[in-house]
This record gives sequence, structure tokens and C-alpha cells, in this order.
Amino acid sequence: MRGHLSTHAVCTAMRGDIVSGMLTPGSRLVEDVLAARYGVSRVPVREALRTLQAEGFVTTRHHAGACVAELTEQEAADLLDIRAVMEPLGAARAAARRTTAHLKVLRGLVRLGQQRARHGHPGDLCQLDGWFHETLAQAAGSPSLTAPLIQLRRKIEWTYAIEPPAHVTDSWNEHGAVLDAVARRDAERARALMAAHIERSFPAYRLRRPASVVRESKHPVNVVRARI
Repeated sequence: MRGHLSTHAVCTAMRGDIVSGMLTPGSRLVEDVLAARYGVSRVPVREALRTLQAEGFVTTRHHAGACVAELTEQEAADLLDIRAVMEPLGAARAAARRTTAHLKVLRGLVRLGQQRARHGHPGDLCQLDGWFHETLAQAAGSPSLTAPLIQLRRKIEWTYAIEPPAHVTDSWNEHGAVLDAVARRDAERARALMAAHIERSFPAYRLRRPASVVRESKHPVNVVRARI
């Protein structure tokens, strides 16, 4: 029987499939097909498509209906520039508003990340990095800031392939320095450290090739994103 998944669950699943590349950029999103894929009726699928369109993951084309969005290189570059503005602001807000619970989670993530980096176990460092930044966004204590920050990170993950930093231990030490500033409620230092951390991370981002180009090549290659 269909209809067991909520609209939120369908939206989360569909967003995850878009970010992971299972639903490729430019591909059509047919309600009946999606309903069968997620085991639901068309109603939650239709509502999920509206939400994802508002978030920028889905677009509507004349005569084609809903499709997975395809960003231009300029739009993709804007994502990183927006991050460079928003994440330092989020770190500053976190320094002012974080709770003891937030600090406990952040300290655990930094400790684990530093241990994995030191001992050469990079397998889950990307996931740990995501958890650190999302927890910091939640610590900002403002849904109007937290939600866009988390959404922005998902869109960057969808748009870019991220190479592990050459000095992964340094990256996690930077996380630790941001955390120290947040713990001391030093908003300006947290802002400055996060801005520097983001700036140093830019060379690791490689723009994924558009779906139209990937379909024409058996050996797709990532494109280096040029700073503007």
C-alpha cells in the first residue's frame, strides 16, 4: 500500500538522490515514476518537487515538466562565494549562541577528525567535516540562518567534487581553532578563522561536468573552478 512516507521523507530521499547523482542533472522527474520509486502516491511527490524547486535542485522546462536542475559555471561559482560570506557569519553567531550540548558534539567531532587525520584514516573525514559544519550552523541558533547554510552545503556537495586537502591534519586543526573561539564566545575571532579556513579550502573544489557533457564522454573529467 502506498502513502507510508511523509512528504518530508520523500523530499529528503529525492534530494539525497539528486545530490548523490542517482538523479542526474537535466533528467526528467516524472511524478508516476517517482511515486513508484519511493513507494508513495503522487501527492507527496508533487509537494516534494515544489520544495526542491524552491531550493534550486529542480527546475521546470517548457514541454518537459520538472527536471533536475543544471547550474551554469557562474551559478556554481556563486555558491562558493556565498559560502565565504555566510559561514563566517554562522560561526560568529554560534560563538554568541552555542549551547553546552553543541560544544560537546563539536568537541567530539574535532577530536575524532584529528585522530583519523593523524593516523592516516581519511575514509570518513569528509562526512565528519560535513557534520562539524552543520553542527556549527545549528549552533548559530537561528533557523533563518541555519537552514540556508545547510541547504548551501548540500548544493555545493551536489555541484562539486571535493579533493581531500593535502594537509588534512592542518584542516582539522583549523576546525579546532574555530571551536576554541566559539567556546570562548569570541565571535570576531570565530568569524575570521572560519573565513580563512574557507579561503584555504577553495583549491580542493572541482566543478562536476554538466550532464550534457558527461553523456558525450566516456571519461568525464572534473573542471577546476576559477576564482572570480
